Amino acid sequence: MKALKRTFWFLILPLIFLLTLLSFIGLTPTYLLNAPAVASGIGAKLLCSARYVSGFTPAQAKSDLIQYSPILEYLSISYDDENRQVTTSLQGLAETTASYRNGIGCYTEFSGYAARAEYEHSPLTPSPASWPAGNHVDTIQPAWQRLTDSIVSSDNEQGLNTRALLVVHNGEIVAESYAQQTDTETPLLGWSMAKSLSSIMIGNLVYTGRLQEDIQPVFAEWADDERQQITLQHLLTMTDGLSFIEDYSPGDDVTKMLFTGPAASDYAVSRPLLHEPGSHFHYSSGTATLLSRLYFLNTGASLESSLAAYRQDIARPLGFQHAVFEPDAAGVPVGSSYFFAPARDWARLGQLMLNKGTINGTRVVSEDWIEKSLQPGPAGNTSSYGYQWWLNTGGADKRWPSLPETTFSATGNRQQFMMMVPSENLIVVRLGWTSGQYPTDETVSRLLPENVLPLNELK
Repeated sequence: MKALKRTFWFLILPLIFLLTLLSFIGLTPTYLLNAPAVASGIGAKLLCSARYVSGFTPAQAKSDLIQYSPILEYLSISYDDENRQVTTSLQGLAETTASYRNGIGCYTEFSGYAARAEYEHSPLTPSPASWPAGNHVDTIQPAWQRLTDSIVSSDNEQGLNTRALLVVHNGEIVAESYAQQTDTETPLLGWSMAKSLSSIMIGNLVYTGRLQEDIQPVFAEWADDERQQITLQHLLTMTDGLSFIEDYSPGDDVTKMLFTGPAASDYAVSRPLLHEPGSHFHYSSGTATLLSRLYFLNTGASLESSLAAYRQDIARPLGFQHAVFEPDAAGVPVGSSYFFAPARDWARLGQLMLNKGTINGTRVVSEDWIEKSLQPGPAGNTSSYGYQWWLNTGGADKRWPSLPETTFSATGNRQQFMMMVPSENLIVVRLGWTSGQYPTDETVSRLLPENVLPLNELK
């Protein structure tokens, strides 16, 4: 018996030591159990979109991917350009395939989910009209253009990977600079910038009478529990109180939702309540995904009907030319993360906001919706978030100290942003792939009209 005990402890103690050591360096059992599926899932999805939506080379796509984690270096990757598919696995584990489809971009394959594979759709048709209705631009101003060229060049000398920098002033594109395999037509992944678009989509449903602002419970799944207290405003301001961990480690809520399951919004709608609704701001891609679910349910609850509504009521009025909104396997657009668009298309969304809900002669959302969107939510732990828009309110604690307090932004992973400065009638779009910090405040400040042109040249 003593020998058996000694053998047991001889085997178990090194295991305990190893697990403790791995946990100390961040490799918890949860991390290790989920790492293969998450790594393969994020690999197949992002590589497919980079290759077949954005048009990047496999080398560029992989270079971008491995910035997220060293473990992604060890993925086995296979491209099928004929069928526009990417298959990945982590040393043979958790093999995952992502496929491209015209009009809806890339999606991860799951057994039993065939809606996307059967979907037939043509991409948006570019228009020769002047921006923002079309893609014709003849309003470039040399001083602004020289500055954006200089900023992009300097950024990339520092390894910041700025790929598009565009400036709109008084409703006209006055400068645009591109780098690293991108141009005026390259759809780029904005990550969480998509959340701001989701807010506009919900606002359009309210404006057209297809959704009531006071809907409660918001989802049928919440009718019989404490989540019935959650309102639409709570979701829009991320004060819903739902439990959702978003630190992007394998096994947390956001990686499970985006990279390992077929229906992102099914995962999000199942999350339990952690805080009293309205009492606590918590940034959550799960919450933004629920807004997409709400849009889906109120536009026919099918891939075809929801995308038709988006194209008719959002994409066409705004004048989107090359944008791609990717759905999950259940057909629900992933409004937290998967909207790809060139800088010119992103700027159209900004122009809609500066125009207080109208663009190209069409009202998309009410002026009241715009005003509500730019007011801080009800929670006391932040004053800088509205309806899926980051705000510059907060006095001494402004997010962008050099910019006016009325400034607001759509902001996404990799230090991307679409910044609106209403007092200057200015929009600045910066798209790229920065793994560290980016001088957002400094860059936008340099592009303010007062810092670019002599006063007598200002329009």
